[in-house]
Amino acid sequence: MTDSPRSIAEIDKALPSGEGQEGFSGYGVMGMPFASGHYLALRHFPASSVGEGYDAVWHRDPAGEWVIYSSVSPEVSCARYFGSALEDARTERISVTWTGPFAFTVEVQGRLVWDVELGRSAATVAMTGLGRKLPTALWRRPAVLSLMSRVAGPVLGVGRVRLIGTSPNGQWFRANPRRLWIVENSGARIGGIDIGPPGPLAEQARLGDFWLPQRGMFVVGESYFEQYDAARHQAARPGS
Repeated sequence: MTDSPRSIAEIDKALPSGEGQEGFSGYGVMGMPFASGHYLALRHFPASSVGEGYDAVWHRDPAGEWVIYSSVSPEVSCARYFGSALEDARTERISVTWTGPFAFTVEVQGRLVWDVELGRSAATVAMTGLGRKLPTALWRRPAVLSLMSRVAGPVLGVGRVRLIGTSPNGQWFRANPRRLWIVENSGARIGGIDIGPPGPLAEQARLGDFWLPQRGMFVVGESYFEQYDAARHQAARPGS
């Protein structure tokens, strides 16, 4: 059990220092598509350089509209970088409860219940091995992340991948996925209604240069963004 996603994910994360950037560390479901056209993602970041740690749930409805729920204000969570691409950004009570070494449940109070079961594949084992061996300095190099992006998409079977690029609000981003697992099974109820079985979207979703995977992926790692500048970057809240 020492190498289960639960045991690894629950270890407190520390952020490497860096000038001109904002960072977050923890785990999440990079994305989970459903055949009905719904799409969910989770971010659990106990370490944040811009405020307290937080949870966030991203939801795309079948019409393609995105809402991000976060346990802290949008100004210091995911909407800080993705707000301009959203229909709404809301502060809600969110819980992530591990029900076993490879399973957990996410709840957005009164809105959503999402069950997730994780597993390994040859591809995730190989990518995790690479992530654990790669020196921190190489995780910062655009050329290395671009190469990893090109390899990860076909190897993991998730469609297009970008580990470096520009977010909808204008900041650059850099993703460092150090450990990976596949989502073997998942189900969710939104407003008490089952949204159906997992399945890829008809067209892969993206927010700015960030492409959402076409199959469920669970990741432990860090994300970095350009330091927010109100004069150059868009606001966290849609329409503000």
